[in-house]
Amino acid sequence: MIKLTLAEIADATGGTVHDTPDPEQVLVTAPSASDSRDVRAGGMFVAVSGARVDGHHFVGQAIAAGASCVLATRPVGAPAVVVDDVTNALGQLAQHALTRTGAQIVALTGSAGKTTTKDLLAQVLARHGSTVATPGSFNSEIGLPLTVLRADDTTRYLVLEMGARHRGDIAYLTGLTPPRIGIVLNVGSAHVGEFGSRQAIAEAKSELIQALPPASEGGIAILNADDDLVAAMADRSKAAVTYYGTAPTATIRATDIHLTAGRAAFHLHTPDATAPVTLQLLGAHQVHNALAVAAAAHSLGMATDAIAKALSAAAPISAGRLQVIERPDGTTIINDAFNANTESTRAGLETLVALAQGRRTIAVLGEMKELGDTAVEAHQTIGRLVAELGIHTLVTIGMSPEITALAAAARTANPALTTATADNADTLLNALTPLLAPGDVILIKASRSVGLEHFADKLYSEG
Repeated sequence: MIKLTLAEIADATGGTVHDTPDPEQVLVTAPSASDSRDVRAGGMFVAVSGARVDGHHFVGQAIAAGASCVLATRPVGAPAVVVDDVTNALGQLAQHALTRTGAQIVALTGSAGKTTTKDLLAQVLARHGSTVATPGSFNSEIGLPLTVLRADDTTRYLVLEMGARHRGDIAYLTGLTPPRIGIVLNVGSAHVGEFGSRQAIAEAKSELIQALPPASEGGIAILNADDDLVAAMADRSKAAVTYYGTAPTATIRATDIHLTAGRAAFHLHTPDATAPVTLQLLGAHQVHNALAVAAAAHSLGMATDAIAKALSAAAPISAGRLQVIERPDGTTIINDAFNANTESTRAGLETLVALAQGRRTIAVLGEMKELGDTAVEAHQTIGRLVAELGIHTLVTIGMSPEITALAAAARTANPALTTATADNADTLLNALTPLLAPGDVILIKASRSVGLEHFADKLYSEG
């Protein structure tokens, strides 16, 4: 990362320095953090005031952990830059930091698969040049600037995941960090309750494509040819367009796709060559994620064979996304509990069956949130899919109308299905344990607010 003085931070943000006699001598030499538990010696603590937690209350812990200074809205009794709005100031600081790097920004968005694709892209581009990428799903107006502050003058590629809960969110993020290459993965049901329709979601995602520079200035839009709403975004951009997918018309495409123990292999085709790819990641849906990565890497000058080798070597990084955990008793846990929507839950269930290869399967499902008026119907669809896939046991969490509808649809479609219900995440282990046998394959899937993120670890420790 680029070293910053307190004086430079104040100048970039329009803030005022407090509680230090010499702001030129206070240096930020380590990545900054908005969580006091993540502070490293020499880093800046960003005191964000949220709806539930005020970061100013944790300044003491951050300083004790080694923070050199604080970005805050009031004096905190430690070296600080005080600003009117910490979020806005953090964005301004990111913009300033970008002027000191020569990094090319590759941004990506989509309803599902953003973090997995970002992790893949970062691993592939790291073989082509120094790369900094968003950690986890740190894709908001706080996380994205913090990622930018990790780059330095040796960074060649800055890979940024961009999320959206409202119209204008991505436009704001691209305003802070203007990308040269933009990738749109898909338009699904995630946050449809917030946006109202998939078309409205597509409008929000297209803000990334609209922010790209024209083709004459090197702008490249990478679009999923197999998603009609994504492919149609080409009309919204002045950038050059590269399509990826399975259609023969896609510039970057896959053929001969097949699964072995839930993992996909295929032939990668670019305008230059063809090369075999065998993914380490679970799920047939990872083929499209890999193609998006290949399209970006190819546009940046990587050879087809090098892209294929890098994709084949790339490993899962972020926890809770089709993460495989093997218990000593032979039970396999698929932890996919970071979040859930209709598309990702379908992919998780199909992966469960593909990985099991005839072993007993158990789907542990919690509610998919933020689906608006489509919620009950979407959960019924998932319930029927559980039955259609021949999953042996269904365990649901909670008694919401949506979860009740899911379980009822599954039982109606398959009266022989074994089912159980837990009131909440705290009682889930007691409900699930009597149903387990060594060698079972278990999928854990729910929206984040259900609270299953750490259940896989708990289930593993019981084995």
